[in-house]
Amino acid sequence: MSKDKKKKSGKEKKFEATTLEPKNSTDITTPGELLPKIKKKDFEKELEPLQVELVKLQEWVKATGAKICVIFEGRDTAGKGGVIRSITERVSPRVFRVVALSTPTEREKSQMYFQRYMVHLPAAGEVVLFDRSWYNRAGVERVMGFTPKEQVERFLKYTPPTERVIRESGIILIKYWLEVSMEEQAKRFAERNEDYKKIWKLSPMDLEAQARWYDYSRARDAMFAATDTVENPWFVVDSNDQRRGRLNCIAHLLSQIPYEEVPHEKLKFPKKQSKGNYIEPDYPYKRVPAKY
Repeated sequence: MSKDKKKKSGKEKKFEATTLEPKNSTDITTPGELLPKIKKKDFEKELEPLQVELVKLQEWVKATGAKICVIFEGRDTAGKGGVIRSITERVSPRVFRVVALSTPTEREKSQMYFQRYMVHLPAAGEVVLFDRSWYNRAGVERVMGFTPKEQVERFLKYTPPTERVIRESGIILIKYWLEVSMEEQAKRFAERNEDYKKIWKLSPMDLEAQARWYDYSRARDAMFAATDTVENPWFVVDSNDQRRGRLNCIAHLLSQIPYEEVPHEKLKFPKKQSKGNYIEPDYPYKRVPAKY
């Protein structure tokens, strides 16, 4: 490819997201066409240009004052954290901010439900990634009985107009649902139970995802029926192959935002300062042992 073509391609507003996506299926829990799992080497090769585009997006957000909010919901073990890590790996945490709220405090429980989430919405020049969001009410709170049925129904009724207000305030709102099959979820739970690096991801509450699989399916279906709107639709990511799901999700995210490459002038570095009369002190530094 010539240099001219490279320059032109860098100014594309949309990033195509069709090459790695399996065919649609009527069953949300299984991919429409089983594709071989992507090897790590191939995954990293495909991820690199996507991360370059994410940096271009970041510079555009900073330059234009854009406000972007991305919600990641889905089944337990579906890979929400993995997608978020792939997105944030090469960008600035001052621009891309991850929000993963813990259990609400007693004070927060007494607030209007959306209140604890609203304070985390993006200001100008920010991209906020919600690792679970206000949709907890439609999912785990409903299935586990933490919230009365009438409150869940009220949430489903008023969420579309609330999200409309968010969008009308100038925030680009994008919602992803990551889906895995019951079998793949069980496999990942077993891996977490055996891998000490992952045990923090497993709790008695997580195990209810298998015991109440179809309760969660009904909750998801009701949530989609009420909140999958033309203005703020849900986008479903097949995450049975986590690497493929990450690539598809990032490529799709880039395609949803009308960013452009911001002209970037190369910095001219100043000459190195001369040592002059500076003398290195004979100080007893406490150095970290070189074990590796």
